[in-house]
Amino acid sequence: MSDTPSAAAAGTISIGGDLTVNRMGFGAMRITGQGIWGPPADRDLAKAALRQAVDLGVNFIDTADSYGPHVSEELIAETLYPYPDDLVIATKGGLVRPGPGQWTADGRPEHLREVCEGSLRRLKLERIPLYQFHRPDPRVPIADSMGTLVELRDEGKIRHIGVSNVSEDQLREMQKLTPVVSVQNRYNLGDRSSESMVDLCDQESIVFLPWAPIQDADELVPVLTSARRLSASTQQVALAWLLDRSPQILPIPGSGLPDHVTENVAAAALRLTNDEANAIFELVAK
Repeated sequence: MSDTPSAAAAGTISIGGDLTVNRMGFGAMRITGQGIWGPPADRDLAKAALRQAVDLGVNFIDTADSYGPHVSEELIAETLYPYPDDLVIATKGGLVRPGPGQWTADGRPEHLREVCEGSLRRLKLERIPLYQFHRPDPRVPIADSMGTLVELRDEGKIRHIGVSNVSEDQLREMQKLTPVVSVQNRYNLGDRSSESMVDLCDQESIVFLPWAPIQDADELVPVLTSARRLSASTQQVALAWLLDRSPQILPIPGSGLPDHVTENVAAAALRLTNDEANAIFELVAK
């Protein structure tokens, strides 16, 4: 790997046809406190992690109003504003936080409007490039929730609409209401429940943002074999495998530690052989 890792080594991806970013992003959930609640234990270190990501060519940052809540968005603006011209900040709404480690869906139109406008203020943006519905609320019709996002887009407050934690049936229902440019579901070496969703996104040129992208793979022989050949960590191989899995995957590993950010971004330069990628895929798919 190069002595100077860069997110650009992963190539680029188009979001919505008019936003192009490097295909190694940064997830800003971990720059908050324990349980994704409150401020980070070391605010300066968290800000340094954000700066390190951007310095290494990351120009896609994923966050949400519920991270903290509000803390992640506030730190992003405090650290990076005024933003680089090529930086795309994606945020989400639709979850509320009763306490540390607790997440409750709220897809009511009035809530989504309130939190979107709050994100605009905290991030110091006139328009959010990618706004994602964080999770469908079983108490609220999808048409009501998505209709609000369409209204916010038409008002110029958001540019593109994405969704998160959805099934294929839910995505199809949403697509009848508006174009959906991204899907953010949990997906990694150990959790393959969204396998068919990755294939769907690949077929329809929808960006797939895997959350929790790094799975502990220290006991998987094909991962260890690739890590030895590449002089890399198994976590880096896990990220390289995601990049190889589909050109529509945009990994968003997160960390509150600058050194860890550097390690994650360095995975953008790793290249698995076809045999290695297939061996990993077949092993963890069993």
